[in-house]
Amino acid sequence: MLKIEHFSKSYGKKVAVDDLSLQIAPGEICGFIGHNGAGKTTTLKACCGILEFDSGRIRIDGKDIIRDPIGCKQQLAYVPDNPDLYEFLTGIQYLNFVADVYGVSVADRNPRIAHYGELLGMTDDLSLPISQCSHGMKQKIALIGALIHEPKLIMLDEPFVGLDPIASHQLKNVMHEHCSRGGAIFFSTHVLEVAEKLCDKVAIISGGKLKAFGTMDEIKGDTSLEQVFLELEGKA
Repeated sequence: MLKIEHFSKSYGKKVAVDDLSLQIAPGEICGFIGHNGAGKTTTLKACCGILEFDSGRIRIDGKDIIRDPIGCKQQLAYVPDNPDLYEFLTGIQYLNFVADVYGVSVADRNPRIAHYGELLGMTDDLSLPISQCSHGMKQKIALIGALIHEPKLIMLDEPFVGLDPIASHQLKNVMHEHCSRGGAIFFSTHVLEVAEKLCDKVAIISGGKLKAFGTMDEIKGDTSLEQVFLELEGKA
């Protein structure tokens, strides 16, 4: 579903990501672990076609993000760590706007909005102006908007930050449901305990270099993901 080959990106003389390669198959949840500034957000934005890069190749469901950006974007969704929504709209107005952008019919969008609104506990709050919504509520609206065109690949940047335990549980349910239908998820996180329990695969990046990538069992073995991460960072 996602294949990154020898991806590199620099900002001036600073190398943000250096020769990164990984792939995620349909049905897989992959956690992207690293400290602040390690290159996680840069990688996610490049995969979405938001950010140009220096070298390498990124393919979404077989399509090249450089050669066919529209085709790729039709198959993916991206939720940044701080969703920037149109706060003058209500939640439902925003979701209808996103559905219009993706060409989702009213017959298709309404049951999807109802389903994910209920799953995320947002049914009664979608009528509120987004300006009156909490950070967690905005994240949920952004997530429903990301799901409304039924993308094959969802990329999330620190999706659990600012969510209470109930909202975190709801988000995990949405992620599992998406992958059970053959979709894939690639998300960055600092919450190692969540990644260890939730993910099929994990990628650990440090200083722009991919330090480890594989199934959760392959990476952590008989220890914990936290211990592996600290050892790779030289902090153990």
